[in-house]
Amino acid sequence: MKKKILFIQPTPYDHEKRLIKKKKLYFVGLALPLLAALTPDGWEAELCLETIEAVPFTTDADVIAISSMGHAVIRTIDIAKAFKKMGKTVLLGGYMVSLMPEEAKKYCDSVIIGDAEEVWHEVIKDVEAGTLKPFYRKELGKLAYPVPRYDLLLNKPIGDFLPVQAGRGCPNVCSFCSVYCLYKGKYYKRPVADVVRDIQEVKRLGFKKFLLLDDNILADRAYLKELCHEIKKLEMTWLSQCAIEIGKDEEILKLVSESGCIALSFGIESISQESLDNMNKSWARTDEYSGLLRKIREAGIDVSTEMVVGADGDTLESITATAKFIEDNKVVVPRFYILTPIPGTQFFDEMKQQNRICNDEIYSYNGSEAVHIPRNMTPEELTAVYWKLYNDVFGFRSILKRTVLQQGFLKKPGKHLFYLAVNLYYRHQIKNRITPNII
Repeated sequence: MKKKILFIQPTPYDHEKRLIKKKKLYFVGLALPLLAALTPDGWEAELCLETIEAVPFTTDADVIAISSMGHAVIRTIDIAKAFKKMGKTVLLGGYMVSLMPEEAKKYCDSVIIGDAEEVWHEVIKDVEAGTLKPFYRKELGKLAYPVPRYDLLLNKPIGDFLPVQAGRGCPNVCSFCSVYCLYKGKYYKRPVADVVRDIQEVKRLGFKKFLLLDDNILADRAYLKELCHEIKKLEMTWLSQCAIEIGKDEEILKLVSESGCIALSFGIESISQESLDNMNKSWARTDEYSGLLRKIREAGIDVSTEMVVGADGDTLESITATAKFIEDNKVVVPRFYILTPIPGTQFFDEMKQQNRICNDEIYSYNGSEAVHIPRNMTPEELTAVYWKLYNDVFGFRSILKRTVLQQGFLKKPGKHLFYLAVNLYYRHQIKNRITPNII
C-alpha cells in the first residue's frame, strides 16, 4: 500500500481572522506541484490550495507538507498545529519559514530551509526510515527537475494559465527583499530546453497561456533572448515579472513582445528617489519611470506594478501623489504594501538596531499596518495614508481611466474588460480592508 503525502498551500486570514477565499485562483504556485513530481513512486500525492478549497483535516495522508507564503504564515501555523495534534508528520517550507526556521520548528517535525529540490529525496527517505532531521538545507546547485505535476491542478477552479519556471534569484541586493535574503545576489536559470519542455506540456494540456516564473527575467540578457526565440515558436501568450530597465532595451523589449508576452509586473517600490536609495535600489531612477513604462506599453505589453510605502524618503505628500502616478501611467493592476521589517531581512536588522520597530509581535505583520517608525510620519499616519492611497487608486474614475478608457479598447475589448473586472474585485477587497495580492 502506498504512503500518502498531502501538500497544502494555506490562505491568509483577513483582519478579523476569517479565511480569505476566492471562487477562482489565477496565480497558482509551482513549488508544490514540483515537489509532488520529485516524490518517489511509492507515494501518493494530493494537493490542497486553501484559497479555493477546504483543508481536508480528515485526510488519511501520513505526511503533511505545508508551504508558507507571505502573510499566510499565521494560518500555516494553525494548520500545522492541528495536524501535529492528530499525530501526523508535519513538514514546513516556503520563504517565510526559511527566514525564521527556528521559530517555524516549534510547530512541525521538520523545516526545509530555502529550495527544497536538493533535499527532497533525503527528506522522504528519512520519513520512511523514521530518522527525520529537524532541519534540511542545501544550497541550490542547478535548476533541473522533471515536469511538475500539473495534473494535480487541473480539476481545481484555476485561471487560464499554468506556471512555468525560468530562473530564481536576482543580482540586485534590495535591503527589504526576501529574494535577496535567500539567494544573496545569485541568479539561477534553468536550461532553455527544460523550460520549453514544460511550456509544451502546458500547451498539451489545452492551455494557450502560461506564467513565466522568474524573480527577474532580465537578469541574463543572452538567456532571455534565447528563451524568447524558442517561446515564439510555440505560439502561446505569457506574462512574467522583471526589472523596469527592460524599457531601456529596445531589442529585448521587441523580442519579448513578439514572443507572446502580454503583461509584465514591475517592483518599482516608490516614486521617491530617496526611498529607493535607502532600500539599496539606487540603480532604479524614479525620473525614468514614466518614460520606461510608456515604452513598455507601446511595445504592446500591459503593465502591473508593486510598490511599498513607508521608506525613509516617503512623506505623506509623496505617498498621496502616488495615486496620480499610477493613473497617469495607466498601470492596469497596481498593488501596494507597507514596508515591513520581516525577520531575516536586512531591513529588519536595520530597524532593530535603530530601535524603530514599534510592534514586536511578528505574527501580526500583514503588510497593511505599520509596524516600524517611519522617518517622516507616525506609524498611525502611515497606515492611514496607505489605505487612502488604495482607495484613491481604486476609485471608479481611476479604474476606468486605467482599464477601459484607453487606446486599443475597441481592438481588444475582452482584455480591457478583464482588467476592469480585476480592478473592481480589488476595490471590493479594499473596502473590506483586505490587501489585494496575487494569491
